[in-house]
Amino acid sequence: MRRTPAALISTVFFAAAPCTVGLLVPYWISGWRMRAPFPAAIMIPLQAIGAALVLAGVAVLVNAFVRFVVEGLGTPLPVAPPDRLVVGGLYRHVRNPMYVAIFAAVIGQAMVFGDPGLLLYVAVLAIPVYSFVHWYEEPNLSERFGSDYDAYRSHVPGWWPRLRPYQP
Repeated sequence: MRRTPAALISTVFFAAAPCTVGLLVPYWISGWRMRAPFPAAIMIPLQAIGAALVLAGVAVLVNAFVRFVVEGLGTPLPVAPPDRLVVGGLYRHVRNPMYVAIFAAVIGQAMVFGDPGLLLYVAVLAIPVYSFVHWYEEPNLSERFGSDYDAYRSHVPGWWPRLRPYQP
């Protein structure tokens, strides 16, 4: 796929999927109302860490989407996948940076707003996400990219980032 159509499709998909899962649903759950389940001495640092998680999650997500267009010549959308295996950037540290970023952003919102309902949402969300990755994405990538993906998968963890970047 060419970069311009991939960028347009990725932008629409970004607004539809990650923004819904990472922003709209958390808003429906929490109303983004501030709660204070802990004393201020605990809440303020918790909110600061949460805000950092939200910002980092958004930055990682945008970076991963751009990486799909620039390096993969495709989109994260399963019906318009990349032509090339994406193993650069943050993908050198973790195989699923988009999902990890969304989880981090929602956990960050739970910390900022003091809403445990968002933590429950992440726990429930993790089940279909993990299932989709395990039963669809990984077999599909293995079939499409063969030994390149198998080597990548054997060196890069799926969910917890490695500190040293993978060198293909």
